[in-house]
Amino acid sequence: MIALMDYEALIHEALTTPFEGWDFSVFGDRVTYHGTLPWDYERLVRDHLAHAKALLDLGTGGGEFLSSLAPLPPRTAATEAHPPNLPLARARLEPLGVAVTEDTRPFPDASFDLIINRHDSYDPHELNRLLTPGGTFLTQQVGGRDLEEINAALGGPPHEDHSWNLDTATTGLNVTWSQEGSFTTTFHDIGALVLFLRVIPWQVPNFDVHTCEPRLRALHDAMKRGHPLHTTAHRFALLATR
Repeated sequence: MIALMDYEALIHEALTTPFEGWDFSVFGDRVTYHGTLPWDYERLVRDHLAHAKALLDLGTGGGEFLSSLAPLPPRTAATEAHPPNLPLARARLEPLGVAVTEDTRPFPDASFDLIINRHDSYDPHELNRLLTPGGTFLTQQVGGRDLEEINAALGGPPHEDHSWNLDTATTGLNVTWSQEGSFTTTFHDIGALVLFLRVIPWQVPNFDVHTCEPRLRALHDAMKRGHPLHTTAHRFALLATR
């Protein structure tokens, strides 16, 4: 059982556990979430999908979310820039008729009437190039203050995109709706935290278990005493049209 594993065993497990795509179910109840966002990204996507003829999913990960939306519009494409995820996305999406590319350069101007994006970066100028007149861009983003308690607990600098928020994200876009929200993410053991930082390396740049060992051990001891690490997830979402 995880609760009975010692520090070294938890760290070893965290560094060797396979992880593919963006399937966070591997964490089970070792990471828990409390609270909800004031919007439902999936519902927003499905509402707009009903009227879409050409869809682009930016940063599809392993294609997990996009494949769950089937049946998809007649023309659907996706991008994925993270090399380990690209073959996973192609294996999952190409049988559904979805072309998966590394970036948006292959797509002609005004190719899509709906572009969706969950937690990936974007270029407003490229969005405006790709959208048809009257087309819609829908995104949910991870804010720059996301889980900043992790950085503080490990004595590291703030997230490198600390200033990324709703104000900076709307520059260059014709925004018709936007909202910001948060919820609590709790890490219950040190292995779950280290695995998370392995999967999301940009949270704490240059994170190293050996350099951070004193602070990791202190967190481990606190967790064993019933004091998990509570952090605040920062999200925002927006709709924009061309």
